[in-house]
Amino acid sequence: MSDGILQVESIDKQFEKHKAVDALSFDVHRGEIFALLGPNGAGKTTTIRMLLGIIKPDAGSIRFALDGNIGGLPHPSMVGYLPEDRGLYREIPILKTLTYMGVLHGLERKVATASARYWLERVELQDRAEDKLGTLSKGNQQKVQFISAILHRPQFAILDEPFAGLDPVNQDFFIDIIRELREHGATILLCAHQMELVERLADRVLLLDQGAEILEGTLTEIRERSATSNKVVVKVNEGTDLTSLMKSPMIQRIEQRGVGEFAFHIKKGEPLHKFLMLVTSSLELIEIHTEKISLHDIFVQSVGKKNPTGETESGP
Repeated sequence: MSDGILQVESIDKQFEKHKAVDALSFDVHRGEIFALLGPNGAGKTTTIRMLLGIIKPDAGSIRFALDGNIGGLPHPSMVGYLPEDRGLYREIPILKTLTYMGVLHGLERKVATASARYWLERVELQDRAEDKLGTLSKGNQQKVQFISAILHRPQFAILDEPFAGLDPVNQDFFIDIIRELREHGATILLCAHQMELVERLADRVLLLDQGAEILEGTLTEIRERSATSNKVVVKVNEGTDLTSLMKSPMIQRIEQRGVGEFAFHIKKGEPLHKFLMLVTSSLELIEIHTEKISLHDIFVQSVGKKNPTGETESGP
C-alpha cells in the first residue's frame, strides 16, 4: 500500500436475501481519479457507504492511509463526499449552509465562509449566496452540493454522480474542477453514468455487476480485455435488411444509432478486412468508417442483456 490511500479486501454486504456486495477487493492510489462503475443495483452506493463508515461490511476489511498511517476511517477533514441524492437544507441560505458544512469538516468559521464565497464565485452563484437552496434550479443545486463536498480541500473526495442535472457546458466545467482538485493533491473516487465523461477523467476503472468485479484496470487495459476488437459504423438506405449480417459469427453485436445508421462490433480476433469484404458485398453503402472502442461499449457488452433484436442493452 506504498502509493495507496485506500485498500479494500474481500468485503461482503448482504441485506436479507440480497447480496449487495460480493467479495469485492480494490486499491485506490494516491493522486489518481478512480472510477467505480456499474448498472443500477450493482452495489456502488453500498460500497461507498461502507467506505464512509455509514454501514459496516459483513466480512472483509477497509483500510485508509491518508495521513501515512494505515488504519480505519480517516478524520472528516480529510474526506469529502458528494452523495447522489441531495442532502442539503433547502430552507436555509446557501452561504450559511456551506459555512456550516465547512465547520463540520474542521474549518474555522471565517475560513469556511471565505472558502464558500470563493467557490460560489467560481460556479457563478455569488449573487445567490443569501438565497435558499430550494429556490435554485436543479443544476445550480448540484453546484452547491458539489461545493459542500470540496470546500475544505479534502485529500480524498468521493463524487457520486457529480454531473447529474448539469448541461454540457457545466459538465465540462466540472471536469476542469475535478482535474484541478487532483492537480492540487486530491485523490478522487468517481461514480457516474456518463461514460464519455468518465472516459475523459479516469485513470483507472472498476466495473461492478451484482456486487462483484467484472473488469478493473486502466482504459487501455480494459480495452485489451474487451470482447470487441473493432467497431465499424455504416450508413445505408432506410429499410435495408441486415438479417444475414446479424447471423455472422464474426459480429459481436449491432447497434442502431439512427435511420439507416448502424455500428457493427467485431469480435476480437476477427480480421477487419474480412468484415469489410462481408459488409461491402452484402450492403449498398452510403458511408463507412471505423471508431475506437469506447468505455460505453465495454460497459454495455460487459453488463448487458440480449433483447429480441439481438442488440445488447445495458441492464436495469
